[in-house]
Amino acid sequence: MTIAARKIRLIMELRRGGIADTHVLSAIERIPREDFVPPPFQHQSYDNRTLPIGNGQTLSQPQVVALMTQALQVTRRMKVLEIGTGSGYQAAILSRLCRRLYTIERYRELMRNAESRFSALRLHNITTHIGDGSRGWPAQAPFERIIVTAAADSIPGALVDQLAMDGLLILPISRSSRTQELVRLKRTEDGVFEESLGDVKFVPLIEGQLPEAAAEPQKAAQSGT
Repeated sequence: MTIAARKIRLIMELRRGGIADTHVLSAIERIPREDFVPPPFQHQSYDNRTLPIGNGQTLSQPQVVALMTQALQVTRRMKVLEIGTGSGYQAAILSRLCRRLYTIERYRELMRNAESRFSALRLHNITTHIGDGSRGWPAQAPFERIIVTAAADSIPGALVDQLAMDGLLILPISRSSRTQELVRLKRTEDGVFEESLGDVKFVPLIEGQLPEAAAEPQKAAQSGT
């Protein structure tokens, strides 16, 4: 089966799984997932499954990427923060939907690889940063939308503080050692309201000291921007 045929099969599977937002489906169709998958697993690029990407991290299954993206309700005028760049796939999808995407990753190797992919795909509205994602990106706040692609033990207060009024925050929360719940938070004048989007499974959100030396300064994915 050709890549094009596999991609069509995946899009149809996502539709059957409840993904109805045509903008989200179009973004998924336009971004080559095989470019974000390590060579040993590229033949599984369009299978609806989670794949390893190194450093103990994973590339989420397309159904979860699509679900989180759809639930985020992104528009072209929005500024979005992503916690956990990973392979860069979720960032690439979001970049097709928002005005500007800011993305934070702990591991330099993962970020360097992701930046190369952003450059190759000419995704010039992504700004990257090495750092502790649980702290967010105060210098660029507020954000209309925030997405976290790793499971937190509790809702990081710093991220809520950086959320614009009427903004949405989506993240997985570890409810026990075995269960995680995907939640969507909305910040309003009357407080923060939480909605459950179902059970998920993500790698943990790690807080505190980075695995390497001090964080690098922020930079745009495209040289010269």
